[in-house]
Amino acid sequence: MNKAAGKNTLPIHIAKALIFSYIVTAVILLLLSFILFKVQIPSGVVSVGVILAYILSTFVGGFFIGKKVEARKFLWGLAIGAIYFLLVIIISIVMNKAAFGSAGSIVTVLGMCLLGGMLGGMIS
Repeated sequence: MNKAAGKNTLPIHIAKALIFSYIVTAVILLLLSFILFKVQIPSGVVSVGVILAYILSTFVGGFFIGKKVEARKFLWGLAIGAIYFLLVIIISIVMNKAAFGSAGSIVTVLGMCLLGGMLGGMIS
């Protein structure tokens, strides 16, 4: 495969990684909402479920992009985590007119997204 063709497919791989990440997010959040509907669970469990959604989703995206690129996999995973986070923030601002409760929680979510993506890239 020539290098020019490989660089042209990179945006497609990034888009696929993000789509897989958001599919995982949707499945986890749907499962969590179904459990919440059927059983009264504490808010702490819901928070853990949302945290797992962030981490597992970006891990899947980082893993996917790491399989597609051959060099600096952890950096590509980190990039997927960053893009995922930016899209979550943008959607949250558009939908709720506010991103998160505080700057501390934004930094925490950013860290989870970056580390999840980077770990997925490293393991791939």
